[in-house]
Amino acid sequence: MKNKTYYITIILLIIVAVSMRLLDHPVNFTPLGALAFFTALYLPRRYAIVLPIFALCISDIFIGFYAWQMMCAVYGSFIIVALIALYVKKHKSFAYILGGTVLGSILFFLITNMAVWIFGTMYTHDFGGLLQSYYMAIPFFRNSLLGDLFYTSIFVGTMEFMMHTMQIKNFDTVQIK
Repeated sequence: MKNKTYYITIILLIIVAVSMRLLDHPVNFTPLGALAFFTALYLPRRYAIVLPIFALCISDIFIGFYAWQMMCAVYGSFIIVALIALYVKKHKSFAYILGGTVLGSILFFLITNMAVWIFGTMYTHDFGGLLQSYYMAIPFFRNSLLGDLFYTSIFVGTMEFMMHTMQIKNFDTVQIK
């Protein structure tokens, strides 16, 4: 029973993440960064990257795909967030989870806005254009960071509560029977 509850909770959190991206929300205040972090933190390694990319792809089917260069930057950024969480998993504590979440948000901001600068036409292709790209994206970064912190706390809090109440220390070895 513990195993099924665990996996049902994870499936529900993934559904919430996809749904929240599809519903009306402040720009970039979505749970996808938190989902990438969460899956790597609590699921076996083989799911750490696949599930958040799958959730992103499913939601992109409904929202619409965009320039492939930007999609690579966005998807790649979420992969990096998952890799950060795999490191945090080995040192799991509040400080590491908070730091990993913030680092993931910062890297997402830096990578995706550099991609906008490199592949887009909104900014001049010089250092000043890069700085302007980052400056203009600060409101998006604020929402992204707040969304990542908010949803990570909900996802991690839910899972830690479940693990505590079900007295499970590590789900990497849990099997559904």
